[in-house]
Amino acid sequence: MRRSLLKLSLAVAAILPFTATAAEDAIKLGYAKCAHCTPLSLTPEYADGVKLEAISFNTGNDAMTALLSKSVDVAQLTYLHYATALDKGFDVVAISGQINGGSQILVGNNLPIQENDWDSLKAVIADYKAQGKPFRVAASRGNAQDIHMRGAFARQGIDVNKDVQFINIPNPSDHVQALRRGEVELITSVDPFATQIRQVEAAKFFAFPYDQAAGKLTNLIITRSDVIKNKPKAVEQTVRAIVAVNEKMAEDKPLFVQTIHKITGLDEKIAAGAVENLYPDHQMHRESALAIGKMMRELNYISKDVSEAIDKNMDYQFLEAATGKPKAELGY
Repeated sequence: MRRSLLKLSLAVAAILPFTATAAEDAIKLGYAKCAHCTPLSLTPEYADGVKLEAISFNTGNDAMTALLSKSVDVAQLTYLHYATALDKGFDVVAISGQINGGSQILVGNNLPIQENDWDSLKAVIADYKAQGKPFRVAASRGNAQDIHMRGAFARQGIDVNKDVQFINIPNPSDHVQALRRGEVELITSVDPFATQIRQVEAAKFFAFPYDQAAGKLTNLIITRSDVIKNKPKAVEQTVRAIVAVNEKMAEDKPLFVQTIHKITGLDEKIAAGAVENLYPDHQMHRESALAIGKMMRELNYISKDVSEAIDKNMDYQFLEAATGKPKAELGY
């Protein structure tokens, strides 16, 4: 009996170190089903020294919930999610950029609004006001396109809270039907769904909403401080995989197109159109992140100044290790 117990103890002792090591070397990475997010599905193929699992979510908000609830270790979110989480006091740390761009403002086909002509848009909004009708603008509240639209509108003197009626459509895949049903006059959507809307002629292109503090910045890779503390090497290898995939997307657009098609199920022609509005970029743009936080405060999107928190919670060590470059060359 004693000998059997000894054998069992030795067996358990032999297994436990491997179990612990496996846990330390495993990372669950959550990402949304937008065009610039889908390349993250390839990261397990480019991961070395980490058991990396990529998990897709319908929206960035879903990915953020998973990160905060510790269902995933790392998540692709946006600069907006990052500022919002810090505003609420959540434990989040930015560790890498990913891919930017992907926003489009689209308007109803029958509206007398000309491409990139803000005066024509403001004239139509004024006409709706004179008639006592709401000019309805939509986005998925909480995503990058929402803040891009609000910032661009503010630059043009359009008050989202007074001049127009905001409609929240949480899932970007529902945007096309909202336009077809005539539920909104204008929508700011994310690719590839924005390109889909144009190609099926559910609306017409108005402008890229990049004339605001966020510019083209969209995606950010975020984790928690406990993950950094407990799995530093795994986090570093995850960032290495993200950088490698980014470099691959930049040089191989057909693969980028195929990846979008595979994850979203949308036609390759739509995916090809979306790729033209996307910019692989793993840098973390600190000054722009601070400007985004300031803009969000001015738009009453967050309740307080998060500048100090944004600066404090951008950790460049993993990008530096992955690229061999100092943070001064990585957006700091």
